[in-house]
Amino acid sequence: MENLTREKEFQAKLDREVKIEPKDWMPDAYRKTLIRQISQHAHSEIVGMLPEGNWITRAPNLRRKAALLAKVQDEAGHGLYLYSAAETLGVDRIDLEEQLLDGTAKYSSIFNYPTQTWADIGAIGWLVDGAAILNQVPLCRTSYGPYARAMVRVCKEESFHQRQGYEIIMTLAQGNEAQKKLAQDALNRWWWPALMMFGPSDDNSKHSAQSMAWKIKRFSNDYLRQDFVDRTVPQAEYIGLSVPDKDLKWNDERGHYDFGPINWEEFYNVIKGNGPCNRQRLKTRNASFKAGAWVREAASAYADKKASRKEVAA
Repeated sequence: MENLTREKEFQAKLDREVKIEPKDWMPDAYRKTLIRQISQHAHSEIVGMLPEGNWITRAPNLRRKAALLAKVQDEAGHGLYLYSAAETLGVDRIDLEEQLLDGTAKYSSIFNYPTQTWADIGAIGWLVDGAAILNQVPLCRTSYGPYARAMVRVCKEESFHQRQGYEIIMTLAQGNEAQKKLAQDALNRWWWPALMMFGPSDDNSKHSAQSMAWKIKRFSNDYLRQDFVDRTVPQAEYIGLSVPDKDLKWNDERGHYDFGPINWEEFYNVIKGNGPCNRQRLKTRNASFKAGAWVREAASAYADKKASRKEVAA
């Protein structure tokens, strides 16, 4: 009865748009859902550095190198913000990192696709970060306070990343035939994985309805996917590129674009670890984690030494 009363009070706070803070009472399922979502979000930011970091030294000029380097650094920062937000729920960051490294934790499926050309970096910024923004802006109003506050800065930086990617694609699309072909090829390969980023259709989503009831999420997967299509198709047309969907057409009655079926078999196959780069991503991340052990040890030793000096001074 006590738990039932607390749950009613908890839901009443959510209905009044009152943020839940770390020391507030919350249902165990709410806590677990947040840990799962925030940690997967953090993992996606960290793994998301890999396909782009692969092109820092091969970017076409110094301006592009500097901008891409800054973007990858932003993504590292996003991962740290999000791990910190997850820790307020009572989990240890190192445990979350170990789940990523041993393959038991999930991250966004789209980062298991390869970046084959420089145009792919533009497509990631335009499409992947564009999809991420639509997913993440509502999270600035999510019901859990630390997550919502972390997302404010993340979304500001992701918005810049999206503009940067679109500018890369637009430059290529307005270039010579070979450059335009690169841009179109990148759009062809990244379009469908970008649509998959919003997650399964609402009928098949395990967590969406409950997350919306708890106001962790504000919009359904299908609503956000439709919004992405409606926003992105005109952008492609503006720069002279064609969306790779023979079923795509404007529906006057609905006031939205109709689009073709998504290959969910491919999506679930990638989620299960069978995508083009799943094994490569985990191998690279494990190597990086191992190579950085001395940094973590040095930082820990410095923190211990600093704490000891404070105790002596006291």
